[in-house]
Amino acid sequence: MTCTDRPRAYGDAVVTERFPIRFTGANRAMVLLGLSPRSCVVELTATDVVVRMAWSFHAQFPRASVRTAERDTDRVGGWGAHGWNGRWLVNGSSSGIVRVTIDPEATAHVLGWPVRLRILRVAVEDPDGLIAALRG
Repeated sequence: MTCTDRPRAYGDAVVTERFPIRFTGANRAMVLLGLSPRSCVVELTATDVVVRMAWSFHAQFPRASVRTAERDTDRVGGWGAHGWNGRWLVNGSSSGIVRVTIDPEATAHVLGWPVRLRILRVAVEDPDGLIAALRG
């Protein structure tokens, strides 16, 4: 599944690149919970990274805070948006996961509650594209 939503703007910043969150197999049924590919995306502006998984997860942090962006092959213990102690996994698939290290840490919101975000693991349709964009 891919996202074809039109670009958003955050304040004066216009989205320059979009990376839909990946949904595979039975996880496509997450649409029944309102987690559709149209509302689950990583968006980049010239200055910020914005991650949305519909109503369940939202984070916005400066691109300058990205310390590393690399492929992640660690075990996946579930799907959706979950984590603890600054480490969050946002996914609809066990593949295509990118690990983003953020310093200084950011604040994300899970079900509306603020949480610390130091390491973001996110499954996207184009992991190599996201890595290149974050490193660029």
